Amino acid sequence: MRSADNKHLPRHVQVLIAGGGPVGLAAAVELGLRGVDCLVVEPRATVSRARPRCKTLNVRTMEHLRRWGLARRLRERAPLPVSWSQDVVFCTSLTGRELSRFTGVLGLVPEGARFPETGQQAPQYVLEEVLREAFEELAPGRLALGRKVVGVSQDDDLVTVTVEDDAGGRSVVTADYVIGCDGPRSTVRDEIGARYVGGESLRPNFGMVFASPGLGEHVAHGPAVQYWVVNPTAPALVGPLDRADTWWAIAFGVDRVTGEREARRIIDAFAGRPVKAEVLSTDPWTARMQIVDRMRHGRVLLAGDAAHLNPPFGGHGLNTGIGDAVDLGWKLAAVLAGWGGPGMLDSYERERRPVQERVIREATANMRVLSTELLADHLDADDEAGALARRAAGARIQETKKAEFHSLDLVLGLRITASPILPAAPEGHEGSPSTGTRLPHLFLEDGRSLYDLLGAGLTLLAHGRDASVTPFEEAARLRGVPLTVVRLPEPAAAAHGRLLGARLALVRPDQVVAWLGDEAPEDPLALVDTLTGGAGRRERVAPHSS
Repeated sequence: MRSADNKHLPRHVQVLIAGGGPVGLAAAVELGLRGVDCLVVEPRATVSRARPRCKTLNVRTMEHLRRWGLARRLRERAPLPVSWSQDVVFCTSLTGRELSRFTGVLGLVPEGARFPETGQQAPQYVLEEVLREAFEELAPGRLALGRKVVGVSQDDDLVTVTVEDDAGGRSVVTADYVIGCDGPRSTVRDEIGARYVGGESLRPNFGMVFASPGLGEHVAHGPAVQYWVVNPTAPALVGPLDRADTWWAIAFGVDRVTGEREARRIIDAFAGRPVKAEVLSTDPWTARMQIVDRMRHGRVLLAGDAAHLNPPFGGHGLNTGIGDAVDLGWKLAAVLAGWGGPGMLDSYERERRPVQERVIREATANMRVLSTELLADHLDADDEAGALARRAAGARIQETKKAEFHSLDLVLGLRITASPILPAAPEGHEGSPSTGTRLPHLFLEDGRSLYDLLGAGLTLLAHGRDASVTPFEEAARLRGVPLTVVRLPEPAAAAHGRLLGARLALVRPDQVVAWLGDEAPEDPLALVDTLTGGAGRRERVAPHSS
């Protein structure tokens, strides 16, 4: 990577990304792997470990990390291996009574061939560090630390960005496109006149990270990725950050002043006994359920928290932002390389907004029952009243919280129902996936993942040796579209063909099924034009060099 030091920023880049958190870095990696010249502008000189924020990387995010060649690196750096625990426990305290538990949570357990990568528990800063390193290894990119975007203007051809350093010095960089990944207080969002719509919770929450030597040895419920503590003194959500002594916690209904004054008392209360503890950082917050009224203005687009906010329950926020970054990354790269037409960028908000809105709804539903809503008398009692209270609490927990921890249908089952770069779903494939869904995964006989065979552009999957691919190859050549042809060997071809309900499938770079059929359409050029956002651009007959 060409380092952008604080004296010399480039005059022009293809894409400038405001914000070098996980979403901005994910966009940069997606673009950089495709040869796009990026500049990431980030105020923080180093990745902060003070507030870990997101701690769940879901199956879909891990699939993207695998595609980038980073899944193994991330897992090696994660303080808690997947094997450590796949449980969530509800209890009266860490040393008290267990009320209920969920096992195999958050995609941490394989489900046959449904996905090639399980989820991973890892603090947000670990993901950031891995993505920073990966971006630094890519030749086209530059990372400008200790700087922030303070101004954005554009015309039909370029975006002009004003960047300010820590000393107040300003530089101007032009870019073909700008992605605003600069969080809830986004300058880029303000500069394009977009605004959040939606609501927020009035109940305060007090987050903290603390060190407590030996606390893990006293936990009565065994290892878990989360402990939901249900007691009137300190209703909370607690979990380990590592296998040593570092923990995170959210005290529900506690404001900043109370939390900072009574942090040690709160820790003792949810631990269930006095413990040695040192508060390392605090993070008061309230839940927000908001999405911007528009995610694009001309050559400027928004992603991640700059575009949408949701309660953290279920672990969807950061993962949704990574999905934004992937969607924008491959589409922008296609446009800049010449094989993506204007419909590519028009599809971004059309495809992502329904996903973001559904995640907000699901996370809001998860927030309706927290530890504060599960409080009841006699939960710690040794008598029959205690046993009855715990059974009732356990039944309610299983009824109201299961969707939060077993959400793979949400994570993997989202469908793009309307997009300018997807044709109408074919009829006659009852019970099979249709266009706009994630490609069903398959492990081949030699152990390889089907996803590892997909190309960087469009991929044509052919089930059976007699399935004709020539019309697609010719159409892609005429339009300059990168196309990888994968003929699945038997018996994988038969098995996967049955899953899809078709002999041929066109797959996008984000592993979304773009088209299904048993044979090539009458006009394959029209299909390619639709999938690349350039319907009717029949004048393009040669590949565009990137």
